[in-house]
Amino acid sequence: MSSPRAGKVAERIQQIIARRLEKGLRDPRLGFVTITDVRVTGDLQHASVFYTVYGDEQEQTDSDAALRAATGMLRSEVGKQLGTRLTPALEFIRDELPENAQHLSELLEEARRRDEETQALAAGAVHAGDADPYVKPREDDDDA
Repeated sequence: MSSPRAGKVAERIQQIIARRLEKGLRDPRLGFVTITDVRVTGDLQHASVFYTVYGDEQEQTDSDAALRAATGMLRSEVGKQLGTRLTPALEFIRDELPENAQHLSELLEEARRRDEETQALAAGAVHAGDADPYVKPREDDDDA
């Protein structure tokens, strides 16, 4: 966000939309939606609303469609409650952070498991060749 005012407007938009979604929309396609973040441009003309949907892929797709269909009504609600001269255009964007975090957790778990396997193999390993690989002078060279 480019200004403190844009930050305050974004926070207020997030509260307004979240409260409106709590009341419910008349669209049966809307699932359990959480508004995770709102970003407003410095000129307050555009607001990107990030959200997550709890459920499977079909519920997410249905909720995407329901939010897009309700964008005009939600923008009107934001305009009434915001009290600014201009009401920003709303764009709903599904927040991929939870899926990315889950994937990252799975990758870290896999790395931890592989580290444990490597440590177990290393515990019983022996050096290839001599235990002391450095060349030493022969004892018979000392006698001559």
